[in-house]
Amino acid sequence: MSTAPLSKERSKAMLILAATAAMWSIGGLLIKMVDANPLAIAGVRAAIASAVMLIYLRKPKFNWSVPQVGAALTCSATSILFVTATKTTTAANAILLQSTAPIYVAILGFWLLKEKTTKYDWLTVAVVMGGMALFFVEGLSTQGLLGNVCAVLSGITYAFFVIFMRMQKDGSPLESTLLGNIITAIIGIPFLFLSAPSTSGWIFLLILGVFQLGIPYVLYSAGIKKATALEAVLIAIVEPILNPVLVFLVLGEVPGLYALIGGAIVLVSITLKCVLTIMPLKIVTEVKEKQPLE
Repeated sequence: MSTAPLSKERSKAMLILAATAAMWSIGGLLIKMVDANPLAIAGVRAAIASAVMLIYLRKPKFNWSVPQVGAALTCSATSILFVTATKTTTAANAILLQSTAPIYVAILGFWLLKEKTTKYDWLTVAVVMGGMALFFVEGLSTQGLLGNVCAVLSGITYAFFVIFMRMQKDGSPLESTLLGNIITAIIGIPFLFLSAPSTSGWIFLLILGVFQLGIPYVLYSAGIKKATALEAVLIAIVEPILNPVLVFLVLGEVPGLYALIGGAIVLVSITLKCVLTIMPLKIVTEVKEKQPLE
């Protein structure tokens, strides 16, 4: 049997996930530009994103399964932790530390998804852990340290989110992200009473909710069905590259030297792991497709 249809589906899925990551990458800049409490930002953004997803789904179906609820809770936790990290440390630190999620996926995927974990996975874990340590070498303020810790935790919750989403690949996992954003909205919106955004802030929040979260989640839920859990996170390498670059170009925010070195180690290690994972599959597929039909 030819493997071409499967190959095309996976290629399409990876393109969808790459587009999703590009849209996610504007988050760091826009979050920085909204002068409000981090939880309020997360809540309003989630409420707007929920409206976008409801328009797409029309009649969402909640089955309240463990994977659906688990994905919803980890989606909410990831959103709140990431926004808090972005507001309390540099955008580069927030996104790069969150991008360590593949190492947790590699560890958890074996037990929860029965996906094989190779020696390259464990080598990547060791190297990425070393890179992460560099983020904490430089002298950090109490606020900066809190931001880094929140960023690390967001990487862990994001990994669980990917795992729970992957468990629903034969269903409709978008309901999980909808439920997660509703939870985030309920938690975050009351914090508007502490610090309401300006007029420009509301415009940025609208962009965040529609184009940085709502539409990308619709794309993500479609793309992840045809990709492995590890691939789904690895393809998102676009986001941690673009996110701090946009913040630097517009706001002039520059991360510390050790953070840059640590970030380079994280990105290079994960990218190499992606290549080592995907290239053998492509070679095997191409060889099979060139074989004459029996």
